[in-house]
Amino acid sequence: MSKKTQIGEGAMVEYVTAMIGGQLFGLPISRVQDVFMPERVTRVPLASREIAGVLNLRGRIVTVIDMRARLGLPKVEDGKAPMAVGVDLRGESYGLLIDQIGEVLRLPEDGKEENPVNLDPRMAKLAGGVHRLDGQLMVVLDVDRVLELKIEVQMAA
Repeated sequence: MSKKTQIGEGAMVEYVTAMIGGQLFGLPISRVQDVFMPERVTRVPLASREIAGVLNLRGRIVTVIDMRARLGLPKVEDGKAPMAVGVDLRGESYGLLIDQIGEVLRLPEDGKEENPVNLDPRMAKLAGGVHRLDGQLMVVLDVDRVLELKIEVQMAA
C-alpha cells in the first residue's frame, strides 16, 4: 500500500522527511495523513511521558506522541513550536511531534539498507532501515513500531 512508482528499472518510494534531535528521519508518504502545527494539546493524567496529550484536529481526537521522548532525547529548549505528522493505525489517529518538517524525497526502493549495527539502539528499535544520502543518514521510521510501542508501555503500566 506504499506509494511506489516505476521509473526505469527500479521502484521509487516517497518519504516525508523530518528532523528530530538533529537526525533526519523519513516516514513513508503512504502512512502520512497530514502535517500540522499542534495547538492546545491537553495532557492526559497518568499517561507515560511519551504521550504529550490529545488534541482535536478537524473533529477527530488525536493522540499526540512526543518523538523526542520516544527516542530518549531531551526536551527542546529553543522555544520553536514543534510540528506534527498525522498518521493512522487501525482507525485511530496519532500526531507525531517532531522538531521540523522537511521535504518529500523520492528514493529508489532498493537503496534502503538494513539498520547498521552502530545505529543508536533508541533509533534502531523504531527504524525500518536507512537510506544513505549525500553526507547524512536518513533513518526510515517504522510507523507501526512507533505506535505499537505505545501499547506496550500502556500494558506494562
